[in-house]
Amino acid sequence: MSRVPLRIGVDLGGSKIEIIALGDDGAVLLRERVATPQGDYPATVRAVTDLVETAEQRVGAGATVASVGIGIPGAESRSSGLIKNANSTCLIGQPLRRDLQQLLKREVRIANDANCFALSETVDGAGAGAPVVFGVILGTGVGGGIVIDGKVLTGANAIAGEWGHNPMPNEHHKETCYCGRKGCIELYLSGPGLAADHRRQVGKLASADCSPAEIMERAAAGDAECEATLQRYEARLARALAQVINILDPDVIVLGGGLSNMDRLYDSVPKLWAGYVFSDQVATRLLKHRHGDSSGVRGAAWLWP
Repeated sequence: MSRVPLRIGVDLGGSKIEIIALGDDGAVLLRERVATPQGDYPATVRAVTDLVETAEQRVGAGATVASVGIGIPGAESRSSGLIKNANSTCLIGQPLRRDLQQLLKREVRIANDANCFALSETVDGAGAGAPVVFGVILGTGVGGGIVIDGKVLTGANAIAGEWGHNPMPNEHHKETCYCGRKGCIELYLSGPGLAADHRRQVGKLASADCSPAEIMERAAAGDAECEATLQRYEARLARALAQVINILDPDVIVLGGGLSNMDRLYDSVPKLWAGYVFSDQVATRLLKHRHGDSSGVRGAAWLWP
């Protein structure tokens, strides 16, 4: 299809729905957020529809019908067309794309939010121009997306890039993930996982109940226990990403999510992963996101050419 003059992207999250309208040159014409209706699928569909229709009116689309891309914290089953693996549980088992297409009277594209993040950072972000980009979300959960030659790789099972539910290498796994598997990478590298690891290690010390942000602050101020926690985190991130490099061999890995703002990662992790990558040297670059928490919604808009 030909390039569209107006792209609308929607980031459908568990707590908020964000919409963005991009011109053909990528300029932001509109951006806003509303709260996600909690546990109410029909209300969520209606909220997305209302946002899209209002956005078209506000930017003066006129007779032009905007393209619509949706990023979700899950995936669309290739066999049934229903949503699966969604943190927003009210979406699970629902025909989200079909329902939105009926209401908006146009084709709608849906992708995992980590895929949208990776696409955004490939189009005009930190990974711009790189042939193979692996986008990583380090936040409440751990997600990943793969973009090859500017196109999102979805995979036969619509799970390409879902490295967060592989087992963390070189660990004795005791904890069970919400997915039912033991020792998932997400249990160690998510924000809650970092905080839980700190609690296990420090016991009853004053810093035991620190949030990830507090752990970072205390480590920077010289707290030895918090520093040790961050060093364990860096070593685990290096091992986990080395597995990705050994399989995918990306040109660039871009980090997003709240923990990606730990600037020390970009120096320490590449030094550590060299010991686990099957190569005499590692050319893969580890980069911080360019668009921050806007990457997901921008990537949804870029699902259209």
